[in-house]
Amino acid sequence: MADLAQQPVPHGPPPPTSTRDALRRTLHWRRRIFAITWLAYAGFYFVRQAFSVAKLGILDDPAVHGVLTEQVLGVIDAVYLAAYAVGQFLWGMWADRFGPRVVVVGGMIGAIAASCLMGVSSALLVFGGAMAVQGLAQSAGWAPLCKNMGNFFPVRERGRVLGVWSSNYAFGGLAAPPFLGWWAYSVFDSWHAAFLAGAATLAVVLAAFLVFQRDTPPDAGPEAPRPADAAGRPRETPAGPAESGSAEVEPPDPKGPAAPSGPVGNTAAGRPDARRSPLALYRETLQDRMVLTLGAAYFLLKPARYAILLWGPVIVSRQLPEVGNLGATLIPVAFGVAGVLAPVLIGWLSDTVFRSRRVPPCVLALGLLTAALILFMPLTSTGSAGVMIAVLAVIGLSVYAADAMISCVAAVDFGSAGGAGTAAGLVNGCGSVGAILGGLLPGFLSGTALFYGFAGAALLAGLLMLPQWNRVPSAA
Repeated sequence: MADLAQQPVPHGPPPPTSTRDALRRTLHWRRRIFAITWLAYAGFYFVRQAFSVAKLGILDDPAVHGVLTEQVLGVIDAVYLAAYAVGQFLWGMWADRFGPRVVVVGGMIGAIAASCLMGVSSALLVFGGAMAVQGLAQSAGWAPLCKNMGNFFPVRERGRVLGVWSSNYAFGGLAAPPFLGWWAYSVFDSWHAAFLAGAATLAVVLAAFLVFQRDTPPDAGPEAPRPADAAGRPRETPAGPAESGSAEVEPPDPKGPAAPSGPVGNTAAGRPDARRSPLALYRETLQDRMVLTLGAAYFLLKPARYAILLWGPVIVSRQLPEVGNLGATLIPVAFGVAGVLAPVLIGWLSDTVFRSRRVPPCVLALGLLTAALILFMPLTSTGSAGVMIAVLAVIGLSVYAADAMISCVAAVDFGSAGGAGTAAGLVNGCGSVGAILGGLLPGFLSGTALFYGFAGAALLAGLLMLPQWNRVPSAA
């Protein structure tokens, strides 16, 4: 959050009061949008992770033996992820057309309803249907919220700011399992409680989102940041239609006015436009081949992350049966802890060391991930909980680093000015198709075949991105 408070220090006399007021308003709204959108996506995970936590209780529940087997649970995960992939392709475009707020609120309501339904039933058809709804609802979060952030932050800051912001889903994956596991296995001794506790948590987040979120700076009302003129001074007159999406309010640059950058600097960007057809949005987004490269790489990366995210407690229990259900739920926390730090680290590297180049840190992270996945089974076969924790931490650090850069920062940067949501949705949709394998395969393959397969996919993703090593966004 330190980067949010940093503003360039102009040379010469202090800026006029109107400029200082505009800077203050801009900083206030950036902090506010950062906080509420971060909380919103983290909140989605308290419903998303409920099924992963509940699996341990389901597999031990004699009432559902022969019905909800490991293979059936894998198929249900695949149903969820297929619906999630479909939603990713849809909701980012809807956010570009109608604004993030309506899409995210609808997604939260759907996720809460589906989780409540699973919390009161164990029928196979109910589970399958509810998980399909859950997939569509969960996919309404990421791309619209990425667009929401892009409306308030310029390209040159996004590596660091969105790197910190992307810790939301790592935090959700870290905090939700032990929280839900505590309610399910320590408080109520029922796997159903995991779903109900997750729904209650997201309901609180939904209430906060309705109060504090705004789609674009002009939606903030009288205190909205005003657009800047060519010298960086806030305009005294109301913004016209072409200026309505700008959140760029900065003091004059001593080297002269800088060109606008990205959706924030492009004064037309960020505003919902229902007049643009879906095909037009996708055509514009797909003009840059880099978006397709990101989508292919994300398709290959996502299975490893989702296998651990959805099956982590079961994988740990297979390798370390002596730790019990609660221990198997807590040990994958190492994966999430490293995942919280990873987006911050890779965002800083991207903006500072690599000068807004997003590909180099991704390739390095994918190389580390490949090595860690190859070594997972040999190292964890020792039966040591400490080794398991260490290996999961390395996998979490590398997979979340590459994931955050590809799915958020790079997707928003390389999308068209008015189609950041569509680009993020398309890239994440490709990743979500790959994630189906992450949910499905652990129920059918041995650990060795599973992790070697994931290692090969991570290596291929790195090779796909390697030729784009020096690629930067056109507005960077």
